[in-house]
Amino acid sequence: MKFSANGVSLSWSRALVAAGAIWLASGPAHAQHTSGFSFQVTAYKQAVAEQIGENGQMAAFYRDRGFAPIWTGDSGEDRARRLALIEAFAMADDHGLSVQRYNKDALIAKMARAKTGRDRGVLEVELSETFLRFARDLQSGMLVPSRIDSDIKRKLPHRDGQVLLNRLLTEDPRAVMRSLTPKSPEYARLMRAKLKLEHRIQHGGWGSTVPSGSLKPGQNGNSVVALRNRLTKMGYMRPSLSSSYDDALQAAVQDFQADHGLKADGVAGASTMRQINTDPVTRLKSIMVAMERERWLNLPEGLGERHVKVNLVNYHAQIFDDDKLTYETKSVIGHQDPDRRTPEFSDVMEHMVINPSWYVPRSIIVNEYLPLLRGNPGAVGHLEIIDARGRVVSRGHGFAKYSARTFPFSMRQPPGPRNALGTVKFIFPNKYNIYLHDTPSQHLFAREVRTFSHGCIRLDDPHDFAYALLAKQEGDPVGYFQSILNSRQETHVPLVKQVPVHLIYRTAFTSAKGQMKYRPDVYGRDGKIWNALANAGVSLRTGSI
Repeated sequence: MKFSANGVSLSWSRALVAAGAIWLASGPAHAQHTSGFSFQVTAYKQAVAEQIGENGQMAAFYRDRGFAPIWTGDSGEDRARRLALIEAFAMADDHGLSVQRYNKDALIAKMARAKTGRDRGVLEVELSETFLRFARDLQSGMLVPSRIDSDIKRKLPHRDGQVLLNRLLTEDPRAVMRSLTPKSPEYARLMRAKLKLEHRIQHGGWGSTVPSGSLKPGQNGNSVVALRNRLTKMGYMRPSLSSSYDDALQAAVQDFQADHGLKADGVAGASTMRQINTDPVTRLKSIMVAMERERWLNLPEGLGERHVKVNLVNYHAQIFDDDKLTYETKSVIGHQDPDRRTPEFSDVMEHMVINPSWYVPRSIIVNEYLPLLRGNPGAVGHLEIIDARGRVVSRGHGFAKYSARTFPFSMRQPPGPRNALGTVKFIFPNKYNIYLHDTPSQHLFAREVRTFSHGCIRLDDPHDFAYALLAKQEGDPVGYFQSILNSRQETHVPLVKQVPVHLIYRTAFTSAKGQMKYRPDVYGRDGKIWNALANAGVSLRTGSI
């Protein structure tokens, strides 16, 4: 069998040690023809019961079938499951998983050594445990996100182990193994990109780096040749002997810049050159981290027929319908300061608020505004100070006596053209108090790196975003929205069909056609994830072949 990805063909690793191969193909027939067969069966069952221990799902599975084996018997079905399992483990590297966690060769050796009923019972449970570990890793990821970074709030989509084991009894085992792979088009594209980049690295990578800090159209010389050669090996242009920074090279630079979130002016300035000279192994790590992240997002129910996705480090908010991008706008995310970074999680958008008030978060009140008010009661005069009963507080008595702990008031900015939330906000209720909203600070959307908020996500074209959401429930979404906006009254507009929202963080992602795109790791999260993957045994296939 072969697995092919963009011209990269890899053989399935089925090189089994001789004794193990015989066991896989024929099973432990010797055990059935010994005089102590019934004793071995009893020893087998006792071993299974002991090994299961407190594993509730596995215990229920084996009890329901009278502890009969699914791996270690001599039936054709058992043999097919063993072969399918070993073949699946051999593919772990392709998925960027840790081969050590499944230890295929050690399992095959144990199969060859299994002589007694007890040996088979111990092996039976180990094979089931390893299968479930592999299934969990491939379906939901190897790592626990919150242990990597406290701002990754994602809940892993674990499947029921008993259901998975039962599927092996009624379905083709190879089909079961294949079904474990996440079904998202993005995962498939990332996997193809991983295999293709590994192949490129194994055959010399992208060649020499460009020995220049910056280059621009019209220049000539060896550095221009080096730039052309590197972009050629990256797939951005066809081979050429030209030593001039001509129109073809400028177009290739522009395409590269667009794929890396840079201003696409065709000038290979300092920031562009840093990205061009980034080595392919670093990019490979980013792809493998993205695959792990995609496994975290492998929800049984899917992302939603209609859903909103915000890739924080791509600084864009997108609406998808049936997995097709139907709307996109630029975004601003939380600052790099640890207490202002935007967290990652999924929730459901329930409504939008047109002409919103801004209720200032407590952290901003005590850390930013209270110090100003203590010295000048008239400071931040665009904000109302509100007591516990909702009444506006007079500033006449001053606030010098209050500390961050004792300040008893809240603060509110009424609707208006200078409101910090602009004219509309989009609410998916969550305990992190994160939402999408308009902003009067439109100049920030011209920046390449857009990390300026206190954690919420600002949108460049929030009205168009609202129209796209309302189009599913209003015949004239623009007129409907504008009529409420012109009323200048704070108005909650429910979404008739709630929309899942996924705040993700991908320094490597693909276009619908499979073109890789990369972004800087502005919060340092992907670096942490790669280190955790490496510590868990994930390795890079970068050696020459």
